[in-house]
Amino acid sequence: MKFNIYGRFQVDVRRVGEAWEVYRLDFGKRVPLEEIVIPPALAEDEIAVYLDDIYHELAGFGQSIEPLA
Repeated sequence: MKFNIYGRFQVDVRRVGEAWEVYRLDFGKRVPLEEIVIPPALAEDEIAVYLDDIYHELAGFGQSIEPLA
């Protein structure tokens, strides 16, 4: 799943076994974001809200985290 973080950058979240892995998408590369730990029990449809909790200080008025196709 890919997410646009307030128009500032994009992340790719993938389920690997029982864990979630998070990567920053940067110029055709995926860079691991090891400092972001998503609880393994978190459901896929809760990821955007969780990322918003982490990154909310980057948001401008009315901005939200958006899933990408």
